Amino acid sequence: MKIKPLFRLIIAAISFITMENIAIAQIQPGNADQKTAEKWLQSNTWKGGLKLDLHKNVNAVEFYKQYHANKAVWDKVFKFLSEQNLDTLSTGKHPIDGDNAYASVTEAPSKELDKAGWESHRKYIDLQYVIKGKERIDFIDINKATVTKPYSDTNDAANYSAEGTQYTAEPGIFFLFFPQDVHRPNIKVDGYDVVKKLVIKIKVAN
Repeated sequence: MKIKPLFRLIIAAISFITMENIAIAQIQPGNADQKTAEKWLQSNTWKGGLKLDLHKNVNAVEFYKQYHANKAVWDKVFKFLSEQNLDTLSTGKHPIDGDNAYASVTEAPSKELDKAGWESHRKYIDLQYVIKGKERIDFIDINKATVTKPYSDTNDAANYSAEGTQYTAEPGIFFLFFPQDVHRPNIKVDGYDVVKKLVIKIKVAN
């Protein structure tokens, strides 16, 4: 008869540990593995109705971590993208959530390759979206790039030399660049002299 109380105690202990692990996972969502992050990414629940697609080069684990650590800000960013008529959005800065997130719109010529520079940021994540036209954006992991200009806290930028992967940015697809993502944007694509572009700065959650 003493076995049953012991059995119940073991079951209760297992249940407690399971619930504690679930709670920890909820408190520390950045611990998600690649499979969990990709499943969440593909669910599109984070979009909040946003019709644009996220480029396949995104770091799913880092996006999962940053989104869940700062969900209210990210939701405001995606709401801004959903509600604005981007085609007619004026150039200049647009507030989203104070210094947590803000947008800048430019309409200008892209750069020749030798005039475009590699960069990364520590304070802010870049959301980059080409509204009209096309441009080339190059990308490489920070560990594979060579620093040419050390990080400046004032500019929130470091510069590099590198050879990365080339992507074409065009309407319908946006890019996310996290602190470990060295990128070289604004490179001219033949036939597209002027590009209208949106960049949203989203504060990094440490």
